[in-house]
Amino acid sequence: MALLQVVEAEVRFGGVHALRGVDLSVDPGMVTGLIGPNGAGKTTLFNTICGLQSLNGGRISFDGNSMDGLGPHKRARLGIARTFQRLEVFGSLSVRENVLAAAEIRRRWSRDKSDAAANADEMLALVGLTALADRSADTLPTGQARLLELARALATKPRLLLLDEPSSGLSDTEGDELGDLLVRLAEGGMGVLLVEHDMALVMRICAVLNVLDFGAVLTVGTPEQIRADERVRAAYLGTVDDPEEEAVAHPVEPLAMTGVGADG
Repeated sequence: MALLQVVEAEVRFGGVHALRGVDLSVDPGMVTGLIGPNGAGKTTLFNTICGLQSLNGGRISFDGNSMDGLGPHKRARLGIARTFQRLEVFGSLSVRENVLAAAEIRRRWSRDKSDAAANADEMLALVGLTALADRSADTLPTGQARLLELARALATKPRLLLLDEPSSGLSDTEGDELGDLLVRLAEGGMGVLLVEHDMALVMRICAVLNVLDFGAVLTVGTPEQIRADERVRAAYLGTVDDPEEEAVAHPVEPLAMTGVGADG
């Protein structure tokens, strides 16, 4: 059974049809990718899963149970955590205090009497931020702030982790290390849903890719299938009649190495 199941999700903002009958599933034990051009609806879909955006139609279930009527805090307690496309750290707190806040909240709702301080320190070590534990969060560069968001999300001990462009601001080496970490988390039984524009990273770590375009699922497949799909290339790059004109209009690497801008 899928850990997360989205069925025929519909979202409208006035006259804008942001999601059009979207189906998506995330299994435990693997990294699932969600890609698509700017404004395709990726972040909107994340918001519906987390309870920040209501559906106009369709349904979402987690571990076989409907999430209808559940707010974001109740979904978090079920085991859903996320990071954001736009950084959301507690700037006035230290790096360690950011993660400790999540660990303390998790201990209260879970009532498992876990050591919140040890949990926070473990997560900081996991993402490589131990040396910066006492630094103010608002002084971190973008890449390290994204790792801080990841550590804070992991401190809630999620079963499903939603990541919205986590490699933004990371160096190539840091991006590779992040990819390796996400694979290890998945191998430990976690379900990971990744929105990411670094196609090299996506193709390397994702077992399945879902491609959104204009709010609808264009195709679903393995990285190899997605890489070869002409519809995906057209969605990202556009199409022209003359191959030479295309080469001039879109002087880019193959899709497996293409990076595109932030989602709307």
